[in-house]
Amino acid sequence: MASLLAELTSGDDERAEKAITALVELGEAATQPLLDLTRSGDADIRWWAIRALASSPHTQTRDLIPSLSDPAPEVRAAAALALCAHPGAEAVEALVKTLGDADSLTAGLAGNALVKLGAPAVPRLLEVMNEAENGIRILALRALSEIRDHRAIPVMMKCLNDENESAVIQYWAQQGLERLGLDMVYIKP
Repeated sequence: MASLLAELTSGDDERAEKAITALVELGEAATQPLLDLTRSGDADIRWWAIRALASSPHTQTRDLIPSLSDPAPEVRAAAALALCAHPGAEAVEALVKTLGDADSLTAGLAGNALVKLGAPAVPRLLEVMNEAENGIRILALRALSEIRDHRAIPVMMKCLNDENESAVIQYWAQQGLERLGLDMVYIKP
């Protein structure tokens, strides 16, 4: 195990990727040592630990959530991407908060993870549509559009028919309605 962790944190991408395969084969025994690495002082080591945890079927959603608050944007992005592979309802609130991340890649990946969560994310995303700033609302509406949950129809209709909404919000509202099979022309009376 120690030699695989040394390979993972060697700074050589090829060696690290090979180590991930071997660590995943070790199963659950590798989980705690990888979680320990997520608390390293080196952002590169934290990133590789998250990358390895993302590949393991033994990783729990709760293990990845703390890394969404990492000081390094690349680690936060890796955590959001890892949550796409390990979605769990307990991550909804942290992922919604991450929609407002200063790093746009991380924010977008958080949106993708919410899509992977699907229906459990819908109620909170609907709340976001009423309370957040436009950039976050765009990501939330994109997620709602891709989830295809009928509970989002009233919000999408409101966004589509509000002339004060941004073109991007209106675009995702239209996309969402089309994905729900409601692709008709909407005329404001």
